Amino acid sequence: MAKHKDNTTEHQILEAAKSVFETKGMAGARMQEIADKAGINKAMLHYYYRSKQLLFEAVFNHAFKLLAPQLNGILNSDASIEEKIKSFTHNYINFMIKQPYLPNFIIQELNRNPKFIETLKNNVAFPNIARFKKQVQDDIDAGLINPISAEQLFINILSLNVFPFVASPLIKAFVDKDDKGFKEVMEARKEAVSSFIINAIKK
Repeated sequence: MAKHKDNTTEHQILEAAKSVFETKGMAGARMQEIADKAGINKAMLHYYYRSKQLLFEAVFNHAFKLLAPQLNGILNSDASIEEKIKSFTHNYINFMIKQPYLPNFIIQELNRNPKFIETLKNNVAFPNIARFKKQVQDDIDAGLINPISAEQLFINILSLNVFPFVASPLIKAFVDKDDKGFKEVMEARKEAVSSFIINAIKK
């Protein structure tokens, strides 16, 4: 076995794990299956990641580091509130269609370990809504949007985007869609969510 960790092998492992977690979930994923998909033996996989939990966290952290800067950039840009709502929704849904395991992983970890949120918050790219809150108040004062708490507006944006991915099995059952159909519904939801929120707050 190699005495040092190779970046190429680690990338193969993370990509294989991502694929397995997406299709099997955390509970259904098996380290042997991930090793087979990565083209390595199980001993090598354990050399890089001692447990399935550590591997899942590595896959999550990699994805979060890609998503968080995008969302933070949108919230702190010079764009209008309307454009921020559209960009946030489009970017989040686009990302989650490719990384559908993320929302459930966050909920799972928060339920298992409430201190997990500190790990997220300590990430330098963790979204900061201070500028967004000031912009909302400025637009209210200028008569551009209806009075609303900036925190409530942000929660509305977040929850309307997050919930379908957290509850995807339930939603698939309600609307009678398979995985492909669900993705199509989510694509259409980009415009539906942003329009719903914007129409609710604009004068």
